[in-house]
Amino acid sequence: MIPLEALPGFASWGRNLEVLLARPEPIWVYGIAGAGVSHAIRELALRRGTPFMDDADQASPAMLETWLKAHPGGVLGAHRGPEDPAPPPAIHRCLPLRLWTVDEAPDALPSCLEALARELEVALPLPPALGRLPCPGNLLELHNRVLRWKLLGQAPEGDPPLQLPMETDCMATNLHALERMLLHRALRRSYGNRAESARRLGVSRRQLYLLIDRHGDPVRGSLPVAPPLKRLKKRE
Repeated sequence: MIPLEALPGFASWGRNLEVLLARPEPIWVYGIAGAGVSHAIRELALRRGTPFMDDADQASPAMLETWLKAHPGGVLGAHRGPEDPAPPPAIHRCLPLRLWTVDEAPDALPSCLEALARELEVALPLPPALGRLPCPGNLLELHNRVLRWKLLGQAPEGDPPLQLPMETDCMATNLHALERMLLHRALRRSYGNRAESARRLGVSRRQLYLLIDRHGDPVRGSLPVAPPLKRLKKRE
């Protein structure tokens, strides 16, 4: 578990932590997936001595109002903040606290990796590649990197440059090459985890398997099994 003081951005928002904890209002902690929201609200609620609610942005307005009446000093966690186009009404009764991403606070990477190494019982020092940016999955991505290093000895690989076959103007050929490069990049960044790769690409699991059939999987070493691409026929 990463200590609260080691979370990305703590050097900024943590300066007012004691004042924040002493306030009577509920706290609305938010950040993107993998930013450590669930961990942060548990720690803040423990220090405040109040209950917490995770995934508060998924609760109905009536449920939030009932919960806040019962726990006026509680701590809520969510992936939506006050700048969301349609924030939950209850958020305006809370003190908002946004958790930073790893990319926003790269100075926090060493302490985060060290804490994860202790948690997962991985010997230090860790390979520098584990702290490579960008880190799209934030703390969850760092956890997965350390775990895969422990179990498989795998460190993140550098992404090959995205270069289309410019020697041809054929649209089908260029789109096919771009599709392959994006698929292979997602598979490498997720260490072959197909559920994570589908999330990165914004496709369903079924669509991902169709793409792998067409282009192969560089992490697992599987070759394409789908028929070759049929190029668009030019008009005579």
